[in-house]
Amino acid sequence: MSTQKKAYLALCVTSIVWGTTWVASKMGVKHMPAFELASIRQFLGGITYVLFFLIKGEKLPTRQQFIWLVPMAFLMFVSANGIATYGLQFITSGLAALIAALYPLSVVLIERFYFKAIKITAPTLTGLLLGLLGIGFIFYKDSLGTHDSKYIFGIALSMFAMFCWSVGSIIIARNKIQMNAYNSIGWQMLISSACMGLYTIYSGNYIALYKIPAISWAAIIYMVIGGSIFAFVSFIYSMKHLHPAIASLYAYINPIVAIWVGSLVLGEQMSWNSIIGTICTLIGVYLVNRSLKSQKDPVEAISDADAM
Repeated sequence: MSTQKKAYLALCVTSIVWGTTWVASKMGVKHMPAFELASIRQFLGGITYVLFFLIKGEKLPTRQQFIWLVPMAFLMFVSANGIATYGLQFITSGLAALIAALYPLSVVLIERFYFKAIKITAPTLTGLLLGLLGIGFIFYKDSLGTHDSKYIFGIALSMFAMFCWSVGSIIIARNKIQMNAYNSIGWQMLISSACMGLYTIYSGNYIALYKIPAISWAAIIYMVIGGSIFAFVSFIYSMKHLHPAIASLYAYINPIVAIWVGSLVLGEQMSWNSIIGTICTLIGVYLVNRSLKSQKDPVEAISDADAM
């Protein structure tokens, strides 16, 4: 098999696995507390990264680096990933994945109105309007007419988590830290797992490890091995051997995979409103993401929707 074919295969793996991790997370929170699941997942993923880099000879974070890592861990992995996982109790996995994919839109708005760093060009405005139109299609009647307040609460949590991810992405892009980016992610995962673990113990909302059902353990193992390791390696390989515009397509495929797999595995309903809304939203996100890159703003499209 040629290198290019392997790269396309890696892109397929990235798209499918990262899309299905939302479904796995939804399956996991059905049988155990959300923050406990997120804590265990982040601990296993974080310890894998940290041990890998320690074996490679990376030093432990300095005091200054650790001061940076703690608030970023809280913003990116507690407020974003933890709350997104909690919100999955109330909404479908496909909708959660789609909301997570909206973060380029909020990045543009923050960059434009807070930093004055981005011009609202015609493609950018079109993308923003399409994104809002898509969300309108999805929420029309479905959210306000047939669902209870918990559904609205789940959407609000997912939107807040997406916003936190956007803010964290901007901070990382504008304040570089002298540390390997992937090693930094590992430490952030470990720190966030400790924060969420302490919260679950303090709140009493947890179950003993030996009482966690097999389906939840399977979901956690899949998210760690499949999402945090296997798909991540595939993502790096595709980025090295494919044009960035092609390699980044996974970000638009993830929500589609989550929606379809969620409907097949979990029986999540997929109305025409949600299909049309998803298409509009993803086209809008693509246009906004493209405008970010064309303007060469300090904020790049920080990918890993799975990390949320």
